[in-house]
Amino acid sequence: MSIREESVAGTFYPNDAKQIERMITDYNKVIDTHLKQKDILKLKPKAIIVPHAGYIYSAFTANLAYRLLANSNPKRIVVIGPSHRIYLEGVSASEYDFYKTPFGNLMIDRDFISILEKDFKVKFVQEAHHEHSTEVQMPLIARYLKDVKVVELVYGKEDVNHLSNIIDFCLNQKDTAVVISTDLSHYYSLNDAKKLDNICMDAIVNLNTKKLHQGCEACGKLGVEALLIEAKKRNLTPRLLDYRTSADASGDESKVVGYLSVAFV
Repeated sequence: MSIREESVAGTFYPNDAKQIERMITDYNKVIDTHLKQKDILKLKPKAIIVPHAGYIYSAFTANLAYRLLANSNPKRIVVIGPSHRIYLEGVSASEYDFYKTPFGNLMIDRDFISILEKDFKVKFVQEAHHEHSTEVQMPLIARYLKDVKVVELVYGKEDVNHLSNIIDFCLNQKDTAVVISTDLSHYYSLNDAKKLDNICMDAIVNLNTKKLHQGCEACGKLGVEALLIEAKKRNLTPRLLDYRTSADASGDESKVVGYLSVAFV
């Protein structure tokens, strides 16, 4: 039995399930009290976009998306994120048997990965799977979804249409949801960050792939664009759930990072 060990537990997120549970409880109290569009809580997304920073900065934003994804009750979740640590060509799938999280191990869908490797030339590059963009999603998945299998896909230099075809195949499968991991602009002043992030958000909510290339600086822009291609083809509707920056947590407005979550229904 092989396990995809945690690489950023204790840094990006607590390595104790009770601490994460307290965070989620607090976040959900805020949502239940202050969310104005209550209909959002009934959404059943087929795919979501979520951030991947440290939990103190971005977990509130991601948590709302996973709370909604639980409404869909998927049995398989394909988590797609950009490679930050190594240069990578193509897409790498984690070939471990289980994914370790503070909430217990998640089963990796090895059979599904074998299909992706055969039909889409997905490979296994072990060094790519110390990646935080995908790892920070797993504790939230384990918290909200029981009896679910996961697939971890990390991409580097890749053709957007090829990645879109992978997403298309995933969305065609029964009880399968797709998670696209991305942060937005990095290390601009708050005002400048909001201008850049508004370009990203406008592109996403309007399924406008061209606008993504007119100033959006999301680190996972390739994954976002690939999902937008599929969402437009499938008539999926994007609902912006939350947007904030690191300044909301740190108070530092000089160099911020932007975060958003979106549900596709």
